[in-house]
Amino acid sequence: MADSTAPPPGGPGRKAAQRLRAWARGWKSHLLTLALVWLVVTAVDAWRLRDLPRGPAPATALVLAPHGQATTLQDWRAQHPGRAVALHFWAEWCAICRIEEPTVAALSADWPVLGIAMQSGDVAQVARVQQQRGHPWPTAVDPRGQLSADWGVRSVPALVVMDASGRVRFATSGYTPGWSMRLRLWWAQTVPAWG
Repeated sequence: MADSTAPPPGGPGRKAAQRLRAWARGWKSHLLTLALVWLVVTAVDAWRLRDLPRGPAPATALVLAPHGQATTLQDWRAQHPGRAVALHFWAEWCAICRIEEPTVAALSADWPVLGIAMQSGDVAQVARVQQQRGHPWPTAVDPRGQLSADWGVRSVPALVVMDASGRVRFATSGYTPGWSMRLRLWWAQTVPAWG
């Protein structure tokens, strides 16, 4: 006589175990897929940032919106002694830059941020865009993209983080989440550069 308390073969317990084994096999393949995606994204980002300066930031002349004030990157940095700073390369025509704007605005409340408006018009046009969009950070005008090219920036948005001594410590290209921007600035502020 068969035990009436044992689950029938192929019952719910067996099916649950089969589903669990199938999920475990699928999980491993998804992990491999995620690792490959991460590798491709990292490689593409490294390729896009290959020409960015390393070490001390280059001497850079700037023209700031809204009034066309001439200054230098060194003079702007001197207004933030002992602080890590971020350069945010953006463009008026860049859709991803628009998505990133609230994040950069929040970042600029806590950290010094200098925008670089790449190929977005003259001082008056950039000032108008800043006013319309409510950009709270100062912006240098780069009407022909020469300043961006001098920095090796090929695509926007791009973020360059410099430590308090003016060394380029980090750079990203494409959308960068706010937590990642803040982590890079904190790291540049807190952890000494090697070498």
